Amino acid sequence: MFTLCPKTPQLNPVMEPLSWMLGTWLSDPPGDGTFPTMKPFQYLEEVHISHVGQPMLNFSFNAFHPDTRKPMHRECGFIRLKPDTNKVAFISAQNTGLVEVEEGEVNGQELSIASHSIARISFAKKPHVEQVSSHWVSNSNLNVSPGGVCLRGQITRKFRLNSDGKLEQTVSMATTTQPMTQHLHITYKKVTP
Repeated sequence: MFTLCPKTPQLNPVMEPLSWMLGTWLSDPPGDGTFPTMKPFQYLEEVHISHVGQPMLNFSFNAFHPDTRKPMHRECGFIRLKPDTNKVAFISAQNTGLVEVEEGEVNGQELSIASHSIARISFAKKPHVEQVSSHWVSNSNLNVSPGGVCLRGQITRKFRLNSDGKLEQTVSMATTTQPMTQHLHITYKKVTP
């Protein structure tokens, strides 16, 4: 088989502060979803975070129905780190027709980002998301509450690596009809480095 990149390149040194995110992660246990306008639900998710030696990480999030294994939410993009700072940009395209640019900081093994801009396709399903708040933290000594201060159109994310070595994500959102509310919580186990 022919491959353009025969071996994994070295991580660009600029990205070292985010190296804890690298790998393939699977939900363990299933994630929980809730929102005032929908019935509570569970989902499975597979996350791939990789690099090709450039000063960015590549990511994809693929959610599945836990019983039928039918595809649900999809998201892919890039995470960039401004050289010689802790400033991070998260660029994401979603299968719902939403495109986001989020910016924030990495401090130790905690990544906190907030939206810089949100765009959606003209025929996106209503109600439209106005604010999303996800928290991805990676430090077992932190006690981080979900949510955070959000402005109209803002998205924030944090991941947290708990004491069992599992990555946690909490997502909150507001739509045109609902205020900021926790929407998702999921824990992942690492299956490949």
